[in-house]
Amino acid sequence: MLLYIHIPFCDSKCYYCAFNSYTYLHHLKNDFVQALCKQLEFELKNLPKNLIETVFIGGGTPSTLDFEHFEKIFKLLNPYLTTTKEITCEANPNSANKKWLDKVNNLGINRISFGVQSFDDKKLKFLGRNHNKKTAIKAIQNAKEVGFEHINCDIIYDTILDTKKLIDSDLNIIKDLPIDHISAYSLTLEDGTKFYNKPKVKVDDENMAKYLFKRLNKMGFEQYEISNFAKNKNSKSKHNLGYWKYKEYLGVGAGAVGCNGQKRLYTQKDVNMYIDNPLIYSHIETLSAEDIKVEKVLLGLRCEIGVDKKVLNDKELKQVFKLEKFGKLKQTKDKFYANDFLLADELALYILE
Repeated sequence: MLLYIHIPFCDSKCYYCAFNSYTYLHHLKNDFVQALCKQLEFELKNLPKNLIETVFIGGGTPSTLDFEHFEKIFKLLNPYLTTTKEITCEANPNSANKKWLDKVNNLGINRISFGVQSFDDKKLKFLGRNHNKKTAIKAIQNAKEVGFEHINCDIIYDTILDTKKLIDSDLNIIKDLPIDHISAYSLTLEDGTKFYNKPKVKVDDENMAKYLFKRLNKMGFEQYEISNFAKNKNSKSKHNLGYWKYKEYLGVGAGAVGCNGQKRLYTQKDVNMYIDNPLIYSHIETLSAEDIKVEKVLLGLRCEIGVDKKVLNDKELKQVFKLEKFGKLKQTKDKFYANDFLLADELALYILE
């Protein structure tokens, strides 16, 4: 089982961000952590001590929490982490100072994920980020110095500012830093963000995406999912791989989502409501067998995991054979895989139509 912990606090709201995060609720941090621990205790009490495979602390910005908040959370978590393989924490370069990084690393967090997005100061300002190139580089160097085993860097592409020259500049900086994982996301214009209804901020340039992916590959970053690239097998995100394999997961914190068999469980997004009662869900979604099949096909084609042939009926398997003839898929005895992850959605629609 996987564990996701959502921290809904941020120092600033980026122009593209649609996540459940707030810049004006920092006074609620103590109460929130107390409520989160209450939910954690409730969710974990009936589970075997060695069940949690991975932990991912996301947000929001987890690095806006003080170390003392993390201490309280891990005091409760530690008995369940005896066989946990990976503990990831997201962080922003401006709030994750060296002292904080050192302390959370000593708690057992062995993977840090920085929301860098770019090393170009003009692009960072355009995206609404509140750090600069120098701060980002220093944060990554500090993480390595204090002992983090694995360091991820998020980058965003498909903005109106992107050129091959800008991408090359970012990648040349990454090449000289102790980063072993890259998450590269195409800019999306989501409802509720400052960028929504501003199409001029984004371009959809498949050639630019392919250029970026090719450059990352030449730098030794293997693409194992549509947005994720790793230096080696050990640096792949075990937590994300768990999602793509459709493993069960707990979701703790305001706005977190869990999945238990055929039920998807949504905690309350409103931070005050969550604090008042962290043990009730805002809603529970029941997934049909067809829902689960569609998700397995979509997720499997987006990454190296592939799709088990057993989930498809005869008609759908015929579609797979057609796509293989066109060179879009490759097969083994039990699974099939996309040759180009960027085509995953279109391939899934064709197979399941």
